[in-house]
Amino acid sequence: MSPVLDRTAQTDVPILDVLAERWSTRVFDAETPIDEEALRAALEAARWSPSANNSQPWRFLLARRGTDAHARIVDSLVGFNQGWAPAAGALLVVLAENTDAEGNPRPWATYDAGQAAAFFTIEAHARRLATHTMGGFSADALRTAFELDARLAPVTVIAVGAFGDPDAADAAVRAREAAPRKRRPLDETLLLDA
Repeated sequence: MSPVLDRTAQTDVPILDVLAERWSTRVFDAETPIDEEALRAALEAARWSPSANNSQPWRFLLARRGTDAHARIVDSLVGFNQGWAPAAGALLVVLAENTDAEGNPRPWATYDAGQAAAFFTIEAHARRLATHTMGGFSADALRTAFELDARLAPVTVIAVGAFGDPDAADAAVRAREAAPRKRRPLDETLLLDA
Protein backbone atom coordinates (compact mmCIF):
# COMPACT_ATOMS: atom_id res chain seq x y z
CA MET A 1 0.00 0.00 0.00
CA SER A 2 1.27 3.46 -0.90
CA PRO A 3 2.13 5.82 1.95
CA VAL A 4 -0.63 8.29 2.73
CA LEU A 5 0.34 11.72 3.96
CA ASP A 6 -1.36 13.02 7.09
CA ARG A 7 -2.88 16.27 5.87
CA THR A 8 -5.43 16.71 8.66
CA ALA A 9 -6.68 20.29 8.77
CA GLN A 10 -5.95 22.32 11.88
CA THR A 11 -9.47 23.62 12.40
CA ASP A 12 -10.44 26.43 14.76
CA VAL A 13 -13.43 24.41 15.95
CA PRO A 14 -13.56 20.60 16.05
CA ILE A 15 -15.31 19.07 13.03
CA LEU A 16 -15.93 15.48 11.92
CA ASP A 17 -12.68 13.60 11.36
CA VAL A 18 -13.71 12.57 7.85
CA LEU A 19 -14.01 16.26 6.94
CA ALA A 20 -10.81 17.41 8.63
CA GLU A 21 -8.78 14.56 7.15
CA ARG A 22 -10.09 14.85 3.57
CA TRP A 23 -7.73 16.59 1.15
CA SER A 24 -7.15 16.71 -2.58
CA THR A 25 -4.08 14.77 -3.62
CA ARG A 26 -2.42 14.90 -7.01
CA VAL A 27 -0.55 11.63 -6.42
CA PHE A 28 -2.38 8.48 -7.46
CA ASP A 29 -1.09 4.93 -7.70
CA ALA A 30 -1.10 4.32 -11.46
CA GLU A 31 -1.01 0.53 -11.06
CA THR A 32 -3.64 -0.24 -8.44
CA PRO A 33 -7.11 -0.84 -9.89
CA ILE A 34 -9.92 1.24 -8.47
CA ASP A 35 -11.60 -0.30 -5.41
CA GLU A 36 -14.98 -0.99 -7.03
CA GLU A 37 -16.86 -1.44 -3.74
CA ALA A 38 -15.57 1.88 -2.38
CA LEU A 39 -16.29 3.59 -5.72
CA ARG A 40 -19.86 2.26 -5.75
CA ALA A 41 -20.37 3.47 -2.16
CA ALA A 42 -19.12 6.96 -3.08
CA LEU A 43 -21.54 7.05 -6.02
CA GLU A 44 -24.34 5.91 -3.70
CA ALA A 45 -23.49 8.72 -1.28
CA ALA A 46 -23.69 11.19 -4.18
CA ARG A 47 -27.08 9.75 -5.12
CA TRP A 48 -28.37 10.55 -1.62
CA SER A 49 -27.15 14.15 -1.52
CA PRO A 50 -29.86 16.80 -1.09
CA SER A 51 -31.48 18.55 -4.04
CA ALA A 52 -34.18 21.16 -4.55
CA ASN A 53 -37.58 19.49 -4.89
CA ASN A 54 -35.74 16.14 -4.96
CA SER A 55 -35.02 16.89 -8.63
CA GLN A 56 -31.60 15.21 -8.47
CA PRO A 57 -30.26 17.33 -11.34
CA TRP A 58 -26.88 15.61 -11.50
CA ARG A 59 -25.56 13.07 -13.95
CA PHE A 60 -22.14 11.43 -14.06
CA LEU A 61 -19.69 10.17 -16.64
CA LEU A 62 -17.48 7.55 -15.02
CA ALA A 63 -14.38 6.28 -16.82
CA ARG A 64 -11.80 3.85 -15.49
CA ARG A 65 -8.10 4.15 -16.26
CA GLY A 66 -7.14 2.33 -19.45
CA THR A 67 -10.44 2.96 -21.25
CA ASP A 68 -11.04 5.19 -24.25
CA ALA A 69 -13.48 7.23 -22.17
CA HIS A 70 -10.77 7.89 -19.54
CA ALA A 71 -8.42 9.09 -22.29
CA ARG A 72 -11.10 11.42 -23.68
CA ILE A 73 -11.64 12.96 -20.24
CA VAL A 74 -7.87 13.37 -19.80
CA ASP A 75 -7.80 15.13 -23.19
CA SER A 76 -10.37 17.64 -21.86
CA LEU A 77 -8.15 18.57 -18.91
CA VAL A 78 -6.06 21.70 -19.13
CA GLY A 79 -2.61 22.65 -17.94
CA PHE A 80 -1.07 21.00 -14.91
CA ASN A 81 -3.99 18.56 -14.53
CA GLN A 82 -2.96 16.63 -17.64
CA GLY A 83 0.33 15.74 -15.97
CA TRP A 84 -0.96 13.96 -12.87
CA ALA A 85 -4.63 13.05 -13.42
CA PRO A 86 -4.08 10.16 -15.89
CA ALA A 87 -2.75 8.02 -13.01
CA ALA A 88 -6.13 8.13 -11.22
CA GLY A 89 -7.98 4.82 -11.23
CA ALA A 90 -11.08 6.59 -12.54
CA LEU A 91 -12.27 10.01 -13.60
CA LEU A 92 -15.78 11.18 -12.76
CA VAL A 93 -17.36 14.05 -14.66
CA VAL A 94 -20.14 15.70 -12.67
CA LEU A 95 -22.83 17.23 -14.86
CA ALA A 96 -25.69 19.57 -13.94
CA GLU A 97 -29.00 19.11 -15.72
CA ASN A 98 -29.83 22.81 -16.02
CA THR A 99 -33.29 22.33 -17.52
CA ASP A 100 -35.86 19.62 -16.99
CA ALA A 101 -37.25 17.40 -19.74
CA GLU A 102 -39.84 20.07 -20.63
CA GLY A 103 -37.17 22.78 -20.95
CA ASN A 104 -37.98 24.53 -17.67
CA PRO A 105 -34.86 26.09 -16.11
CA ARG A 106 -33.33 24.62 -12.97
CA PRO A 107 -31.35 27.54 -11.55
CA TRP A 108 -30.22 25.44 -8.57
CA ALA A 109 -28.86 22.52 -10.63
CA THR A 110 -25.19 23.51 -10.45
CA TYR A 111 -25.39 23.95 -6.69
CA ASP A 112 -27.07 20.57 -6.28
CA ALA A 113 -24.52 18.88 -8.55
CA GLY A 114 -21.81 20.42 -6.39
CA GLN A 115 -23.41 18.87 -3.30
CA ALA A 116 -23.42 15.48 -5.04
CA ALA A 117 -19.71 15.94 -5.81
CA ALA A 118 -19.02 16.81 -2.17
CA PHE A 119 -20.90 13.78 -0.87
CA PHE A 120 -18.92 11.64 -3.34
CA THR A 121 -15.56 12.94 -2.11
CA ILE A 122 -16.42 12.54 1.57
CA GLU A 123 -17.61 8.94 1.18
CA ALA A 124 -14.63 8.14 -1.03
CA HIS A 125 -12.25 9.51 1.60
CA ALA A 126 -14.01 7.57 4.37
CA ARG A 127 -13.32 4.43 2.31
CA ARG A 128 -9.63 5.34 1.79
CA LEU A 129 -9.94 6.44 -1.82
CA ALA A 130 -8.01 9.52 -2.86
CA THR A 131 -9.87 12.26 -4.73
CA HIS A 132 -9.10 15.55 -6.39
CA THR A 133 -11.84 17.80 -7.76
CA MET A 134 -10.81 19.86 -10.78
CA GLY A 135 -12.05 23.02 -12.43
CA GLY A 136 -9.23 22.93 -15.00
CA PHE A 137 -11.01 21.28 -17.92
CA SER A 138 -12.70 22.26 -21.16
CA ALA A 139 -16.47 21.88 -20.92
CA ASP A 140 -16.69 22.19 -24.70
CA ALA A 141 -14.21 19.34 -25.16
CA LEU A 142 -16.29 17.13 -22.86
CA ARG A 143 -19.51 18.08 -24.66
CA THR A 144 -17.96 17.12 -27.98
CA ALA A 145 -16.17 13.97 -26.79
CA PHE A 146 -19.32 12.52 -25.23
CA GLU A 147 -21.98 14.17 -27.44
CA LEU A 148 -23.66 15.61 -24.37
CA ASP A 149 -27.22 16.84 -24.49
CA ALA A 150 -27.38 20.64 -24.33
CA ARG A 151 -29.26 20.38 -21.00
CA LEU A 152 -26.14 18.89 -19.36
CA ALA A 153 -23.39 21.24 -18.21
CA PRO A 154 -20.05 19.86 -16.97
CA VAL A 155 -19.44 21.19 -13.45
CA THR A 156 -16.27 19.42 -12.34
CA VAL A 157 -14.02 16.43 -13.00
CA ILE A 158 -13.02 14.30 -10.01
CA ALA A 159 -9.93 12.11 -10.11
CA VAL A 160 -10.39 9.11 -7.81
CA GLY A 161 -8.23 6.12 -6.97
CA ALA A 162 -5.61 4.71 -4.66
CA PHE A 163 -3.18 7.10 -2.99
CA GLY A 164 0.21 7.08 -4.66
CA ASP A 165 3.71 7.52 -3.27
CA PRO A 166 4.41 11.27 -2.96
CA ASP A 167 8.18 10.62 -3.04
CA ALA A 168 7.80 9.16 -6.55
CA ALA A 169 6.02 12.25 -7.92
CA ASP A 170 7.79 14.93 -9.92
CA ALA A 171 9.10 18.02 -8.13
CA ALA A 172 6.21 20.30 -9.06
CA VAL A 173 3.62 17.83 -7.74
CA ARG A 174 5.65 17.12 -4.58
CA ALA A 175 5.82 20.86 -3.86
CA ARG A 176 2.05 21.20 -4.10
CA GLU A 177 1.47 18.10 -1.98
CA ALA A 178 3.76 19.42 0.78
CA ALA A 179 2.37 22.97 0.78
CA PRO A 180 0.58 23.94 4.01
CA ARG A 181 -3.18 23.59 3.97
CA LYS A 182 -4.75 27.02 4.36
CA ARG A 183 -8.21 28.46 4.54
CA ARG A 184 -9.45 32.02 4.92
CA PRO A 185 -10.47 32.70 8.56
CA LEU A 186 -14.14 32.09 9.29
CA ASP A 187 -14.59 35.72 10.40
CA GLU A 188 -13.59 36.86 6.89
CA THR A 189 -16.00 34.42 5.30
CA LEU A 190 -19.05 35.43 7.34
CA LEU A 191 -20.43 38.59 5.74
CA LEU A 192 -23.13 38.63 8.40
CA ASP A 193 -23.16 36.93 11.80
CA ALA A 194 -26.08 38.62 13.55
